[in-house]
Amino acid sequence: MQDLDRDPPGVVRVRAANPSPLTLDGTNTYVVGAWVVDPGPEDPGHLSAVRAAAGGEVEGVVLTHSHVDHAEGAAALDAPVTLPGGGESVGPFRSLATPGHSADSVCLLLDDVCFTGDTVLGTGSVFILPGEGSLSAYLAALEQLRDLDLGVLCPGHGPYVRDVRAKLDEYLAHRRDRERRLLRALAEGRRGTEELLEAAWPDAPRELWPAAALTLQAHLEKLRDEGRLPSGVAVTEDSGEQ
Repeated sequence: MQDLDRDPPGVVRVRAANPSPLTLDGTNTYVVGAWVVDPGPEDPGHLSAVRAAAGGEVEGVVLTHSHVDHAEGAAALDAPVTLPGGGESVGPFRSLATPGHSADSVCLLLDDVCFTGDTVLGTGSVFILPGEGSLSAYLAALEQLRDLDLGVLCPGHGPYVRDVRAKLDEYLAHRRDRERRLLRALAEGRRGTEELLEAAWPDAPRELWPAAALTLQAHLEKLRDEGRLPSGVAVTEDSGEQ
C-alpha cells in the first residue's frame, strides 16, 4: 500500500493526544523548520514533541483560527503568535482568508502545500458555527481553494489529502446535497430540529447531532439570507466553540 499519509517534504506533523468525535484522532500540529502551525492543546507531552520537531527552539507560531483545540498551547511555546488576516505573509507562509467554520479561519500556503485548519478535514465534514461561522462564506472559501494548484492539504484533523481537487469537489457536493435534503424536508412541513436532522443528516451518528444541529442552523441562516426560508422556522444564532 502506498504511504499516502507521509509528511510532505519539509513538513513534520505532530498529532496531539486529544481524540474525540470532533477532533478525530487528535489535533494536527505542523512544524516547518522552526515555525509551528496550530500548536494544539496545552499538553506538556505534545508541546515537548513539537519543540523537538522544531529543533529545540520555536521561531514563531501561526494559527489557522482561534479555537482552543488548535490554539491553546501557543503561549507555552515562548514565541511570537500570529493569526494572520487574508493576504498576509508570516514566516514562510502566505495566508488565505477562508471564513466559514469560524469568522477568523485562514489557510496557510507554503508553495503547493496548504495547511487548512478546520476548513478541510482529512476525513469527514466540517461543522459550521451559526453566528460565528457562515455557510455562504464557507462555500466561497472551498471554491477559492479549488481554483488553486495545490499538491497536498494538511488538515487540522485526520490524514493528509493528496487528491485535492476530488476532496474539494466532494465537500462542495456534500453541502449542496444537505441543502437539497433540507429544502425538501422544509417543503414537507418539517420544522423541529430533530425532524430536520433525521431528514437532512440521516448518516450522522447520534453523538454528532449537537455538531450537526449547529451546521443545520448555519444552513437555515443561509436560506434566510437568500430569502428561501419558509415562515415559521426558527434560526438560532448562538455560536459555540470546538
